[in-house]
Amino acid sequence: MANSKSLLLGYRSRVDVQKSAIRLQYSQLAAVQRAQQRFFTDNFVPWKFHPRNRGFEPSTFVPRTYINSVTIQQNATDPDNAYKSLAGVVDEAYTLSIFSNGEALITSVSSIGILRALETFTQLFYQLSGSSDVYSPYAPVFISDAPKFTHRGLNLDVARNYYAPSDIMRTIDALSWNKFNRLHVHVTDGQSWPLEIPSLPGLSEEGAYMAGLSYSPDVLAEIQEYGAYRGVQVLLEIDMPGHTSSIALSYPELITAFNIQPDWDTYAAEPPSGSLKLNSSAVYDFLGKLWDDILPRVRPYSAYFHTGGDEVKANAYLLDETVRSNDSSVINPLLQKFVDFNHAKVRAAGLTPIVWEEMLLEFNLTLGADVVVQTWQSDDAVLQTVQKGHKALVGNYNRWYLDCGHGQWLDFYPSSFQQFYPFSDYCSPLHNWRLIYAYDPLTNIPANLTHLVLGGEVSMWSEQTDPVNVDDNVWPRAAAAAEVLWSGAKDAEGRNRSQVEASPRLSEWRERMVRRGIQAGPVQMIFCTQNGTQCAL
Repeated sequence: MANSKSLLLGYRSRVDVQKSAIRLQYSQLAAVQRAQQRFFTDNFVPWKFHPRNRGFEPSTFVPRTYINSVTIQQNATDPDNAYKSLAGVVDEAYTLSIFSNGEALITSVSSIGILRALETFTQLFYQLSGSSDVYSPYAPVFISDAPKFTHRGLNLDVARNYYAPSDIMRTIDALSWNKFNRLHVHVTDGQSWPLEIPSLPGLSEEGAYMAGLSYSPDVLAEIQEYGAYRGVQVLLEIDMPGHTSSIALSYPELITAFNIQPDWDTYAAEPPSGSLKLNSSAVYDFLGKLWDDILPRVRPYSAYFHTGGDEVKANAYLLDETVRSNDSSVINPLLQKFVDFNHAKVRAAGLTPIVWEEMLLEFNLTLGADVVVQTWQSDDAVLQTVQKGHKALVGNYNRWYLDCGHGQWLDFYPSSFQQFYPFSDYCSPLHNWRLIYAYDPLTNIPANLTHLVLGGEVSMWSEQTDPVNVDDNVWPRAAAAAEVLWSGAKDAEGRNRSQVEASPRLSEWRERMVRRGIQAGPVQMIFCTQNGTQCAL
């Protein structure tokens, strides 16, 4: 079926007229405009996916059927605050039909489902070479689609290297195209504090890498709203009590074991060392100000707040004058009080807490039933989490960490050269898209507990990634995880989905992302994409 630039997008929508639904109605209208751009400006000629020097486009001499209308129909009212809902509250399912008479119909019970459908719609069309016209070889077609998992995210570290708001919003665009629905922003760490807190101005004034490399309240709101209009909820993480040494640049009295050299690795996972003191009234005063400032600014756009909790080194508390111990019998009760305080603040702001797995599995803290636990160290950690009755996010670092395989970012003196040669990093080798695609978030999870696995995240830690190479490091590998999180890792027969079938699909999708401004790396060389399964064993 052919299609011309005269494609008419007729719009009809039934949505609630409450305040939140008005925002979502606008998001649909904006999504239609973006879809038009995808059709006519950012489309591509798929020559790489056909044998060389062979015709593959519709003949100009054959009568064409044109898309004459696209009806968008929402069949139910959105739940309140659909764009910032808890996982599973909004039904993202949709149907998409293109009929032989040139009519198209999109239906969903939610505005978010409409966004997902529009994205699929744009992916059915290709640009006609030498023309601005677009065509689809797939009509008539009927698609009924829904996600397997309700939390599908990317964790982006913007503290170790700074990302301009435009870089983050470009990433949100790519997430929405891949039907991710979460951007987890790891916004502070020991190396820098780029998040502006007006009631604690020294944090970013001293903690940002330089003046101007910080996120003001207005900029943060712009990023959050940008995600909301695209069906991507932006979640913030302020990691603590570890990974907080940047606080010492403005509030040194709050941090223990700050920047111990050269033995920083005794007290921290990375330099500079430093953790919030665990038994200090000044720390609690600081946290009260911090939460009272940031949480009300998060609440309009998100249902969650991530309070961190990973890689806490007990040895740091040997140097904490309020603790003077690394013994778990001393530290654990203090950590329990610390986390309880923070989570009470999060809940009081109308948000749901997220923590890293160590708080539950290493320090054996008692967490509220509402707390979502983000796992990263093993599949067994997922199992242990759900066995304890908690909702879990999956992201095994040996499968879904995108920073792995680039070698060490640390430098080594001659005395340690041989010990670390050949300088592999902690999670080498690089996790290629096939490994990511083969990973099942439900590995070893009994059927009666799978409902507690909300989904998962791929993580882009930024020790060796910045705005110059972030696209290539994230895409198209994250797209492989996106398909797993949307469709599940298994096919209808319970087998791992075929990478032979996925490879050309991912290659084509990479071409679309490149046309849309994402510098994604290639999946295969052109010989392979032009010649079917000749590059398979």
